Amino acid sequence: MDLPAPVINKPSRRAGSAPTISDVARRAGVSPMTVSRVINGESNVRPATRDAVNTAISALNYAPNPAARNLAGAGQTRIGLLYSNPSAGFLSEFLLGSLDQAARSDVQIIVEKCELGEHEIEVTKHLIDGGIDGIVLPPPLCEAQAVLALLAEAKIPTVVVASGFPATHQLAVRIDDREAALTMTRHIMALGHRRIGFITGNPNLSASARRLEGYGDALREVGVPLDEALITHGLYTYRSGLDAAEQLLDLDDPPTAIFASNDDMAAATVAVAHRRRLDVPGDLTVCGFDDTTLSTAIWPELTTIHQPIADMSRAAVELLVSTIRTARNNERGERHRTLDYTLIRRQSDAAPRRRPPTRRA
Repeated sequence: MDLPAPVINKPSRRAGSAPTISDVARRAGVSPMTVSRVINGESNVRPATRDAVNTAISALNYAPNPAARNLAGAGQTRIGLLYSNPSAGFLSEFLLGSLDQAARSDVQIIVEKCELGEHEIEVTKHLIDGGIDGIVLPPPLCEAQAVLALLAEAKIPTVVVASGFPATHQLAVRIDDREAALTMTRHIMALGHRRIGFITGNPNLSASARRLEGYGDALREVGVPLDEALITHGLYTYRSGLDAAEQLLDLDDPPTAIFASNDDMAAATVAVAHRRRLDVPGDLTVCGFDDTTLSTAIWPELTTIHQPIADMSRAAVELLVSTIRTARNNERGERHRTLDYTLIRRQSDAAPRRRPPTRRA
């Protein structure tokens, strides 16, 4: 007796085979053409749709087929990333975000370190001579005028990241530094503090000036005069934070709270407070900015402003690639993107102590 042939349900694609653009489209609930636009960095995609497609790409571990891209005429785009940043936490997150988006956009990214004031022009010329298609400049290189002038002369698309005052003609990704500092200072005052120290960042960066502006504006809102003695200057480095905190805490009438312009300097302030046997936050509230890994690696963990560093670097690569590809089609895309910040409250802030400070043994 003949047995009936077994029934086999075939999957839509071979088990274990690489996901396709159609798989990404189905998961994101969009068309394959929309997925293609996101991958190619085109600007005519709504942010929510772009996020859904990128989430699907990550979930499926999808990688575009370079051969197919070349047949379509996209070619291989090469972008450079120049960095010179004193904060290891900031740099680590920035590099991870950039590399991730470069892979998603199927572009080659060349990462070069150059110390500002030493050989940044030489490194920039090397990238230009190598036929680079575009450049990403995080701080402090985002405002290195000699580098920007050289790239402009060579007509190399350039995106600056975390500049407080990007020019209207520049490609730029940033947060609103003034509003972020205003929000943090309001939070500290809502706890009851009125004598608030502030540690500025690198004086050569406009974002530093914007954060100082937000701090001063928050004080003026409640009629607290700006006391220059409570403002000390740092360089976004841990060492500069140590010196600035010592200066503030040596005052005859020291602050009850210190707001530092980045987490490195805030962590240094906590270290100085502990060395002086001051309790944080019982005797001194300390707040930072950036929300790097350092903010949760110390005790107490820092209240800080979350600057979405990795997302900013992803947006920078995406914006740059979109600009390069739309320029090839004689199109003009967006120039600026402003991302959201968030106030993250942890254990380093409290209401000012209403009694003589307790000294820890």
